[in-house]
Amino acid sequence: MLDVEHSPLSSLPRLGCTSYISQTMKAAIITRPGGPEVLEIRDVPKPEPSAGQVRVRVHAFALNRADMLQCRGAYPAPPGWPQNIPGLEYAGEIETVGPDVENIAVGDRVMGLVGGGSYAEYVVTPALHTMPIPDVLSFEHAAAIPEAFITAYDALERVALASGEWVLVHAVGSGVGTAVVQLAKARGANCVGTSRTPRKLERATEFGMDAGIDSTKDDLVSVVQRVTGSGVHTAVDLIGGEQFTQTLNAMAPRGRLVLVGLTAGRRADIDLGVLLSKRLRIEGTVLRSRSEDEKTEITRAFVDANLSMLANGVLTPVVDRVFDIADVRLALQHLEANVSFGNVVVRVV
Repeated sequence: MLDVEHSPLSSLPRLGCTSYISQTMKAAIITRPGGPEVLEIRDVPKPEPSAGQVRVRVHAFALNRADMLQCRGAYPAPPGWPQNIPGLEYAGEIETVGPDVENIAVGDRVMGLVGGGSYAEYVVTPALHTMPIPDVLSFEHAAAIPEAFITAYDALERVALASGEWVLVHAVGSGVGTAVVQLAKARGANCVGTSRTPRKLERATEFGMDAGIDSTKDDLVSVVQRVTGSGVHTAVDLIGGEQFTQTLNAMAPRGRLVLVGLTAGRRADIDLGVLLSKRLRIEGTVLRSRSEDEKTEITRAFVDANLSMLANGVLTPVVDRVFDIADVRLALQHLEANVSFGNVVVRVV
């Protein structure tokens, strides 16, 4: 774990937090397009829940690369969500229940996905999008669950990963990557992971990764063939870019690939003959822009399939470091530096 007090990032200024004012809340506001330096803690109106919604007192939230894109003006929030407050997930307590909400009460510990706005003391969200936090988990660890684990679960459902199969996951040291490995092992599958950092590959074995590939020097196809014998049956691609072609070459006949992220680039030179000869299936997916009904469906499915495993420790949210909200700029810089393993979390209170 990086000692942030002695890292070069510690020279960044701390953000001053204003005192609480009735009917307002503190939030990290995007003041202009740019990097972490554009975030400022300001007082803004507390959001009010409508029918079917709840207001959550946010205790912690995890950072995502989508947050960095939103700060730069490259990934706006979906309609109806705050455009100037980033944040895709939260963990906290129900503070207010709106009309027509059932089976949830003030004080309940909940976590969930939002379209934006979780870099704040409060967030309003559909009650059906909330998930109960297992008693064994802190708010900081719960905050690392929604985006990483629901994304991973959804991806593995889309490729229908089965026991005994092999899955390839790029960026295995990321929050989603560590979640894919654990969910794959829970299904009885085998996992090959890639990273540009040997330390992250070593850490990933602690969570069940069977073989690691250093993408700065190893040949992806050669290693996969040596480890699996015939190629991977499925792939969860979190990076895209030029390596996409090699991923296709590393797949077994009738393999299934789901593209989740594009951190390595939006374009790739693909030999379409590989798709035909191997009869591959490729699907793209994103959570943020889905409809409210779709988010309700995937949230409920995730809870039914996985909440008990989070409660009994079969699945573990991986937290690299926890920052205070006064240091949200520093936290985002830490994420951008690509030194984190798992999730970077910010504590609100």
